[in-house]
Amino acid sequence: MVLSLLVLVLSLGVDRVVGDPRTRLHPVALIGQFIGWWGRPALYPRWVQRGAGVIFWFITVTLFSAPFFLAAAYAPWILLLITGPFLLKSCFALRSLEEHALAVTQASSPDLGREQVRMLVSRDTRDLTDEQVLSAAYESVAENLTDSIIAPLLYFVLSGLGGAAVYRAANTMDAMLGYRDERLRLGWWPARMDDILSYVPARVTGFLLIIYFLCTGRLRPALAVFRRDRHLRPGWNGGIPMSLIAGGTGVVFEKPGQYRIGDGQRSLREAGPEIIRAVQGTTLLFVGLVICGSVLLNLISNV
Repeated sequence: MVLSLLVLVLSLGVDRVVGDPRTRLHPVALIGQFIGWWGRPALYPRWVQRGAGVIFWFITVTLFSAPFFLAAAYAPWILLLITGPFLLKSCFALRSLEEHALAVTQASSPDLGREQVRMLVSRDTRDLTDEQVLSAAYESVAENLTDSIIAPLLYFVLSGLGGAAVYRAANTMDAMLGYRDERLRLGWWPARMDDILSYVPARVTGFLLIIYFLCTGRLRPALAVFRRDRHLRPGWNGGIPMSLIAGGTGVVFEKPGQYRIGDGQRSLREAGPEIIRAVQGTTLLFVGLVICGSVLLNLISNV
């Protein structure tokens, strides 16, 4: 238990110091290349695409997670203490989310801002206003509080490095294939599995955000928007962190023609730093609760 807690805490330090190096050798980049190889609908007749999506989902998860399971099972504790934080860090991203949002916010022109935000979202950004560009960026930050931070860390707490790796592979496949276009049949299983694996983490994230906004004095507006708008975002999970963060920071998240979440009391340019602080604070709150819970369980077991 102590080793796992040390790996968890040290991984946050690795994220803060190293971030996500831009290299094709990053584990997620490698698995992304593999998904890009098999995840082309043109490779398969239409009638086998759903089955191919299922088969390659299991192959991809196995290839990505096997080294993590093996390291956790067989590496000496001192080696795991050194390498574990880096392995876990490869399964989540906090600093890179902040950096992408900052790049959009600090863009020197609207066109550059639209170009930067295309790295974060799949929507057409050509006709977005400045506020809608910022919305796309900070929506990604809010939604990825679950997908890129809390969920992989929660699976690490529950099932070790292998669990975090399984989730990271599943979420990456959904990000690349889970769209209602020519990838629909091939990506249906990755999309459904991501929904299922994210179901509990999204609600844990919501609980953590409620605690966070209770501490900051913004619980009432956060809950008001959550109750009213959380179902406007398609899917089971994304609307939970997005609505709570929109209400808690007083902004509007808008995807033109799709949804408008929040009341818009403040602009996203003004409230952006507060959104980042909410993500950081929620992450630290999760780690703190895990540590306190582990200590309490240890005390109870020794009574």
